Amino acid sequence: MNKHVKEFLLRGLIFGGFGPILTAIVFFILQLCLKDGVVVNGFDLSMAIFSTYVIAFVHAGTSVFHQIDSWSPLKSASIQLFCLYAAYTIAYVVNSWIPFQLTVLLIYTVGFVAVYGAIWAIVYFVAKRTSDKMNSKI
Repeated sequence: MNKHVKEFLLRGLIFGGFGPILTAIVFFILQLCLKDGVVVNGFDLSMAIFSTYVIAFVHAGTSVFHQIDSWSPLKSASIQLFCLYAAYTIAYVVNSWIPFQLTVLLIYTVGFVAVYGAIWAIVYFVAKRTSDKMNSKI
């Protein structure tokens, strides 16, 4: 098995549990903050837990794409963006966290890509600045 596939699976398994933990925290906060609390049936709760596990698994696993030396940073980021977008979108639609409507999906897509781009722009410029500082000391 390819070393990057193994690393993807390992990272996903290690960090996947954070998704269900976040789900529990969100439901706990909603229970405390909402006047009548939150009533969730077993199926919906199970789907939320499973979905957030998959999201966290994919999120952690796709970080390996940036360690594949033969891929350009743009290719790594693009494939990661596609994988994350697919995982989040499927989970959001299946759980009815967003409606399956073209207008809503377009707005969601623009927002998702914008936030992803902003995060990677920040990461890129911070890494570049750190690298430039280190190089100037050499």
